[in-house]
Amino acid sequence: MKKIVSLLFVLALFSCKAQEAPIQKSQIKADLEYLASDSLQGRETGSPGIEKAAQFIEANFKSNQIKPFFKTYRDSFNIQNIVGYNIVGYKEGEDPELKNEFVILGAHYDHIGFGKKVDGDSIANGANDDASGTVAILAWARYFAKHHTKRSVLFTLYSGEEKGLKGSAHLASKLKDLDLNVYTMINIEMIGVPRDNEFALAYITGYNRSNMAEKLNSYAQDTIIRFLPQAKKLNLFMRSDNYPFFREFHVPAQAISTFDFTNFNYYHHVDDEVDKMDFDHMTRFVNEMIPALSGMVNAPMDEIKLNENE
Repeated sequence: MKKIVSLLFVLALFSCKAQEAPIQKSQIKADLEYLASDSLQGRETGSPGIEKAAQFIEANFKSNQIKPFFKTYRDSFNIQNIVGYNIVGYKEGEDPELKNEFVILGAHYDHIGFGKKVDGDSIANGANDDASGTVAILAWARYFAKHHTKRSVLFTLYSGEEKGLKGSAHLASKLKDLDLNVYTMINIEMIGVPRDNEFALAYITGYNRSNMAEKLNSYAQDTIIRFLPQAKKLNLFMRSDNYPFFREFHVPAQAISTFDFTNFNYYHHVDDEVDKMDFDHMTRFVNEMIPALSGMVNAPMDEIKLNENE
């Protein structure tokens, strides 16, 4: 009997460990290697390279039964004579009432295209900025496609970020016109490199604007997100794709990142390449955020609130 009990304990332990790490590093690496490859030529909005990225994202959504939110996955917009596309996937919530509330998870999949030539290379691959965030959204889409969600979830990838948040601004305005009931929005911006080991896994912009960090840490049962003074000093809250959603919906809409301008030397540089990324860190980030996001999506009440005093 003792042997049977011990065996059951070991099996349960292995099962628990498997549940703790549902996203594999090999998938994270494969997705990022494609999105930041030279063949996509830096993914500038309107370019053939970003069209390849859009098709890759659409294929990922389709193969994982993530539905288009609109008639197709694409939300098109114009920047003068350039046509850009946001890619919008949809997982309907399973609770008869809470499914009418939406959690929006997003990142930008565009980059600057080409940069100053270094050793004959002029392609700004944008591995950290923001193929890394795009890969996280794809990973969570795969995960939540197979797991219970009380609220509905939009998985959104934006172009036009590098041209002034144009894609996210267009989508936020469009969803506002549809009177979408947005509960929260999280934007993932540059998670390809870790911060100091003494620090939490990531930081959140607009920390004091809501209790989002507090609640996500509570759901994760760990301090994975903290305040970063530089984020407030640099006004990062208003400089990424969360901000148009905050402006349109006045709900908790914040960005989470592990890049702080001191731990990566290749921002908007042609050496922002796959070989500079820390895939162990990325995999850890994606997996440790899953219980936090699951708690947010499945909370029986609206627990994440704006701080109206900020």
